[in-house]
Amino acid sequence: MRQVFLDTETTGLHPDRGDRVIEIGCIEMDNRQLTGRTFHHYLNPERASHEDAVKIHGLTDEFLADKPLFAAVVDELLDFVAGAEIIIHNAAFDLGFLNAELKRLGKPTFASHTGPVVDSLLMARDQFPGKANSLDALCKRLDVDSTGRTLHGALLDAGLLAEVYLRMTRGQKTFAMDDDDAHGGHAGGAGALADFSALTLIIQPPTEAERVAHRAMVEELDKFSKGKALWQKIAL
Repeated sequence: MRQVFLDTETTGLHPDRGDRVIEIGCIEMDNRQLTGRTFHHYLNPERASHEDAVKIHGLTDEFLADKPLFAAVVDELLDFVAGAEIIIHNAAFDLGFLNAELKRLGKPTFASHTGPVVDSLLMARDQFPGKANSLDALCKRLDVDSTGRTLHGALLDAGLLAEVYLRMTRGQKTFAMDDDDAHGGHAGGAGALADFSALTLIIQPPTEAERVAHRAMVEELDKFSKGKALWQKIAL
């Protein structure tokens, strides 16, 4: 299955008030393997960025002044994402901006050009309820190296998202392992269930000292529970 991890940077937070896309980064994955294909452009938004936004992404108006307009790269973008499943962290934000840009050009919505759109933020909230689920928080929780991320960047964040997504979807609910897992990788096809039929469990009986220590602990528990400790009814 072909998937594309996408992120944008913008002049501000409100596409309905004229804020624009200033950077788009996409990374392609096929059958859980990164293909090396990327899409990345800085864009001239034809307006100034909000000061708070610049503090986040570091893309100044001067830097963006000579970059192409969205209209100049839109066909390349739509070709890159065509038919793919799209994974975006907080998809409503990025889709709001992309749809606003497409509307200015009289084009259909972004999702009409792609396969399903998956919001990895909603996935994370389902897996980690009640916890912080920003991309930074997920990188720390899932041991994804984000030490090079001093500022937000669309292509960098798309790459981090791909790593986070792979780790969130590995699905180790059985003893099955992906082929690549056996070699330390992050992706691969489904492997066979581990066979434990030949495994012999060694039962090591406790020493007398361990028996005495255990009996003393159970007696303490029995006192604390006022005679309700079930362990006292088991022969030690």
